[in-house]
Amino acid sequence: MIGIGGAGMSAVARILLDHGAAVSGSDARDSVELRSLEDRGAVVRVGHHGDALGALGQAPEIVVVSKAAIPADNPELVAARQAGIPVVTRSQVLGQLARSGRSIMVCGTHGKTSTTSMLIAGMTAAGSDPSFAVGGTVLQFGTNARGGADPVFVAEADESDGSLVHYDPDVVILTNAEPDHLDHFGTAEAYFEVFDTFLARIPASGALVVCLDDEGAAERARRAAAAGVRVLGYRTTTGPDTGLPVAAALDTVTVDSTGSRAGLTLDGGARGELHVGTPGEHMALNALAALLAAREVTGHDRFDLEGFLAGLSGFGGVGRRFEPKGEARVDGGRARVFDDYAHHPTEVTAVLGAAREIVEADGGRLVAVFQPHLFSRTRIFAEEFGRALSLADEVVVLEVYGAREQPEPGVDAGLITRHVTAPVHRAADLDEALSTVTGLLAPDDVVFTLGAGDITTLGPRLVAGTGQGS
Repeated sequence: MIGIGGAGMSAVARILLDHGAAVSGSDARDSVELRSLEDRGAVVRVGHHGDALGALGQAPEIVVVSKAAIPADNPELVAARQAGIPVVTRSQVLGQLARSGRSIMVCGTHGKTSTTSMLIAGMTAAGSDPSFAVGGTVLQFGTNARGGADPVFVAEADESDGSLVHYDPDVVILTNAEPDHLDHFGTAEAYFEVFDTFLARIPASGALVVCLDDEGAAERARRAAAAGVRVLGYRTTTGPDTGLPVAAALDTVTVDSTGSRAGLTLDGGARGELHVGTPGEHMALNALAALLAAREVTGHDRFDLEGFLAGLSGFGGVGRRFEPKGEARVDGGRARVFDDYAHHPTEVTAVLGAAREIVEADGGRLVAVFQPHLFSRTRIFAEEFGRALSLADEVVVLEVYGAREQPEPGVDAGLITRHVTAPVHRAADLDEALSTVTGLLAPDDVVFTLGAGDITTLGPRLVAGTGQGS
């Protein structure tokens, strides 16, 4: 596995190891992920060299690559092709693993990792042991993947490179759909087409579980229904009437520091309360999607609703999704510090909206520290980012984390800050952001570090520099 330490590749590696496969792999740099895989039995090495293909004492049967990340001149990839060894993508392996039993795949522009993780937590509490692959660490399990004993496979299906069109799921959850990854797709139409193609692959015996509160998702569901796919809609009771079947609904979602609660209606009848241990109306909706999908693969007559609800209530969250990092001591008081992967305007709006409800309940101010991810995304969504960040009381915006992209003239933090209506500060780097935030904080404040780059290191530095971690 070339690039075995990446989030998606390491998940596949763990499942293969759990099922008894001999796995070797390499990555460009050492990491905790690499050492964790080594502890589980993988043969790993740092750096890419052609002779790595003999790490298991014989030539591998296949070589796995991450389609988006591995350059064609990688020496291990070159060696595999010269030796005639089949080269497959991570998504192809994931699709093959999913075909080993009943599968649930979670797609959408936002919420995939959280929803997939809730599925795993709920199903486990209800007595199931599914195999799973997630794009982040499920905190209560301490891993992003596992090969389970039951013939059920739960996975996050990433649309960013279009590879999800190769999966053949039994049940699909579609959380939402709005334009993203336009650096790859070019147009919103091309982006949506990937979802439409994927959903059309759902078999007659399967189902699409879809959020009807989201206009983009509802449109995708209409197209799927026209192609013969069975649709199970979920929504809040105040959501729009889409004309599509509604299998479940949430009434009066309330959010506090313990999570989100709502009245649950299932199959048209009241069924008590749904509680998920992560704040946000969007999190409650994700939990409802998980419940419907799990019931579908388990069978209505065998589904343990109370057990699944108990699993949702105890859900410990996902790494980098509303993740508490600790508390900072500030002038004799404390400021709570959270970290979140939000890197799209809708995600930032959802996270800060949920955070706002907590802040208003407990007092203090909401401080958002945002690192834009990708120059293209910053250019396209600058105004929307500004509006989203304006939900905070104080905003700090770092310069763009370019990742795989080269800088674009005129695309910088200023494109976003000019649209922020709250007090806003620019920071050239993490050190300046740390200094700025430390100077802003007051007792009872809540700080959120937001973004898909290295801003995840800022929260622990805030805590370590001014107080104690949780």
